[in-house]
Amino acid sequence: MAKGPQKEARLRRLREEILNYVATNPGCTASQIVAWLSIDLRMKNHGLTARKIGFFIPRHCKELVWRQDSSTGKRVYSNSV
Repeated sequence: MAKGPQKEARLRRLREEILNYVATNPGCTASQIVAWLSIDLRMKNHGLTARKIGFFIPRHCKELVWRQDSSTGKRVYSNSV
């Protein structure tokens, strides 16, 4: 799969926005991140879903740690620092 400059820029922006959101809102879920990205930042053309964010974070945002919420069973993300 080709990796052009536009795709790299899109991935870099998505990564930075996720890291900024988790830094200001520790203990958030992937669905909260998607809602913020798609509604507040209007990144609707990215086709973001909670499942895609769940796969994106371990691959591209290694600074984030997650734990399993015991009551809901969802992953809750926070900064490792």
